[in-house]
Amino acid sequence: MLSDVEIAQSVTPKPVTEIAKSLGLAEDDLELYGRNKAKITPEAIKRVMSGPKGRLILVTAITPTPAGEGKTTTTVGLGDSLKKLGKKVCIAIREPSLGPCFGIKGGAAGGGWAQVVPMEEINLHFTGDFHAITTAHNLLSAMLDNHLHQGNDLRIDPRTVVWKRVMDMNERALRNIVLGLGGKPNGVPRESGFDITTASEIMATLCLSNDLMDLKERLGRIVVGFDLDKKPVTAKDLNAHGAMTAVLKEAIKPNLVQTLEGTPAFVHGGPFGNIAHGCNSIIATKMALHLADYTVTEAGFGSDLGAEKFFNIKCRAGGLVPEVAVVVATVRALKLHGGVPKADLDKPDMLAVERGLGNLVKHCENMRAFGLPFVVSINRFSKDTDEEINYLLLRCDVHGLPAAVSNVWEKGGEGGLELAEMVLQALEKPSHFRTLYDSRMHIKSKIGLISSEIYGAAGVVYTEEADRKIKQLEDLGFGDLPICMAKTQYSFSDNPGLLGRPFGFQVTVKDAKVSAGAGFIVAFTGSIMTMPGLPKKPAAERIDVDEHGTISGLF
Repeated sequence: MLSDVEIAQSVTPKPVTEIAKSLGLAEDDLELYGRNKAKITPEAIKRVMSGPKGRLILVTAITPTPAGEGKTTTTVGLGDSLKKLGKKVCIAIREPSLGPCFGIKGGAAGGGWAQVVPMEEINLHFTGDFHAITTAHNLLSAMLDNHLHQGNDLRIDPRTVVWKRVMDMNERALRNIVLGLGGKPNGVPRESGFDITTASEIMATLCLSNDLMDLKERLGRIVVGFDLDKKPVTAKDLNAHGAMTAVLKEAIKPNLVQTLEGTPAFVHGGPFGNIAHGCNSIIATKMALHLADYTVTEAGFGSDLGAEKFFNIKCRAGGLVPEVAVVVATVRALKLHGGVPKADLDKPDMLAVERGLGNLVKHCENMRAFGLPFVVSINRFSKDTDEEINYLLLRCDVHGLPAAVSNVWEKGGEGGLELAEMVLQALEKPSHFRTLYDSRMHIKSKIGLISSEIYGAAGVVYTEEADRKIKQLEDLGFGDLPICMAKTQYSFSDNPGLLGRPFGFQVTVKDAKVSAGAGFIVAFTGSIMTMPGLPKKPAAERIDVDEHGTISGLF
């Protein structure tokens, strides 16, 4: 069986100029990065945005498991399937992070015969967007510490500084550090740490910006700490936002690539799905919408995280109106939610599928809560039995969940034609998209609605620290921002061990902070890791390159 990278290397992509032409873009609209990648010029972006819009399809999923769900693979495959049906379609997804590529999770370019290419370049340095975001973030860090060293005219209390540094790598040794050691010439000693670049507020800010000047204004609002009077100090107060915007001038331009089957794809931005909103950039999604009749996009993790944030944060910020959702599920994942150990997932077990079915049902209920028609995509794995697949289809029918089997990993667009047909049928149904809450509600009211309606929680508990922070944020005028819940992706609850569809649990909010540049309040639950570590046998050990520059072992 070929690996993903071997499959990608077996196909010769079309020149990106041909892909652009299929969308109505001229070569002058592109800034070429070699033969197969391009950014879109600001002039072309402005021109395209004034045209008509197509229809927006969101791909989400059940609660993730180590068994894998294949959400990006389904997104890419569905785009290819719609193209095979003669539709003008464009895909809009996130860029992969280097950390997971070298760690354990892998990249985010799809898999099998449903991938975006050039796969190796997209998963590694691509067009340098992540490096630019890393640099802009650390530029602000450097200017902040320089300000403290040079006299601290803003009277910043070093104990309240919340702005860390970032790098696009899994490096647990840098989670907690001490700065400024070595005497007076080396700065003001204080505790700090590193996050991974996808967790940077600048990543989320770039992805929620509508243009370069919007980005500049948002960067200026980023809160780095508080002064001695407990007032927020921002990047604009440090006169850093102009230089940061200059660093990001190219990164904000969306990247155009293609699938293995030549379907156009914008791959742009990659915010963390836990502490940020986990979706690609607004600019890329809007470009796809204005250039194609159908846009297929995705949101990170399950519907309780990615889709909820896509609807309540991204759609609100970008004025987006999705018309249908696809909920990805697998027999293997449902068996795991039904209590089967990972080592036994290859064994047929209809009872386990039934026990885990509640998880899928709840995610579909969440789509109804936002007023969207939906289709369940059963992503078929090679060791799934016909009996299990047919049983899951039957149970979906009993629960009123329209479902189709997708085999795009093995067959590309041909393997998703049934799914594509059902999505087109769903688009004929009335859509009544709505956000879950009015952003002007109190912070706790918004948290309570998300927890009860989307997670199914019985209630919310707040620590004293969370109570204090929430009051402070409302007193400072941040109370009318949307909520970005920082929660484990492995459960509807804040306990990763509660699989399936748990009932009667409470969500505990431990902390809260403002991401003023991105434009949301982060409510922290459980234990969220913003700087991952490498596993005992990292994927990096398998990656190599030969004398011809051909990469192997990427996945």
